[in-house]
Amino acid sequence: MTASEPVQPDAFGFAPAFAVDEPAAHTLPFVFNTGHSGAVYPPDFIAASRLDALALRRSEDAYVERLFAPVVELGAPLLRANFPRAFLDVNREPYELDPRMFDGRLPPFANTRSMRVAGGLGTVPRVVADGQEIYARRLPVAEATARIEGLYKPYHRALRSLIQRTARAHGCCMLIDCHSMPSSSLGRDPEMKADVVLGDRYGTACAPALIDGFEAAFRARGFRVVRNKPYAGGFITEHYGEPNLDRHALQIEVNRGLYMNEVSLATTPGFPALVGALRAVIVEVAQDLAEVVPRQIAAE
Repeated sequence: MTASEPVQPDAFGFAPAFAVDEPAAHTLPFVFNTGHSGAVYPPDFIAASRLDALALRRSEDAYVERLFAPVVELGAPLLRANFPRAFLDVNREPYELDPRMFDGRLPPFANTRSMRVAGGLGTVPRVVADGQEIYARRLPVAEATARIEGLYKPYHRALRSLIQRTARAHGCCMLIDCHSMPSSSLGRDPEMKADVVLGDRYGTACAPALIDGFEAAFRARGFRVVRNKPYAGGFITEHYGEPNLDRHALQIEVNRGLYMNEVSLATTPGFPALVGALRAVIVEVAQDLAEVVPRQIAAE
């Protein structure tokens, strides 16, 4: 699926539900993913919610697909969701579901006891990011199953395909899972005030050279960088990061206060500069890794 192909709306109202922006030539051993930046809210979803469209957007990593759009011109594909995170969260296990949300019995293999489910942020979320309940009433279990079968699984098939294709072409793959974080999530501790949080599941999801390279490149441009706190990486980073197979995953969280008004969700004058800085960071990391990929990374 490419961004240029005309697609009829699916059963949920998305046209398309997600897209892969392909480079003219896939010259970098990278895949970029923005699974939380979807901003298409079907009327039926809004009608079923007790919240208005702006409140639903509180969970959205707004504009992250635009922040990282230059990667395509640089030579890496970008997979981006069009469905919103409040509708379906692809950075969860496929059946991480809250039984309190549904009429009917969930499948016996559903994970109903994770910390994310307890917080209302499962595969089909119960709340938006600020804790407000999304739905006015319980959903049928069949609705959750339909979203998982019709959106979640095809999305992950596309992501796996990109990773496999990149690994075949380049000998390794570096998946960059792109997110944004509310400035309030960083708390009051001065040591936690960060512009960027890099998550590698505490050293298990990627080779040190990858996270070291991104941290150095961000710091060289004046960004405050923290590793793994409060975001170490979610399901995608943990599931697809297999350094022993030369498949590396790194989550990047960008502070929303750098580029948007967190109340109105409008971009601010800092947006273009941040796009340029992110582009420069990626160029530097790619150049620095070019001499060691895949030999040194594979050996670490």
